[in-house]
Amino acid sequence: MIGKTVTVTVDRPLGSYHPRHPDIYYPINYGFVEGILAPDGEEQDVYILGVDFPIETFTGKVIAIIHRQDDVEDKWVVAPEDMTFTKEEIEAAVHFQERYFDSEIRI
Repeated sequence: MIGKTVTVTVDRPLGSYHPRHPDIYYPINYGFVEGILAPDGEEQDVYILGVDFPIETFTGKVIAIIHRQDDVEDKWVVAPEDMTFTKEEIEAAVHFQERYFDSEIRI
């Protein structure tokens, strides 16, 4: 999937809180790709980097996959076509949620 262009529906915009875990604040936009099911039976979850304001939808390029060793699903990282991020930058951006999992970033 890395390098593919996808459209993301944002259900947790930048500045929002997790609906079931109010201690998790979203410093980036987070959503899902409609029509692509992840192993958990829900639509594929996506972190969006490179957009510094709340949005409802976003079309961009998959730049990384976050593989969770201790969960059934991976997370995709999507960014604008012309932007790149290092593993360290991605790790820092998603730490707010990935700190709860044993995850590995694949670029």
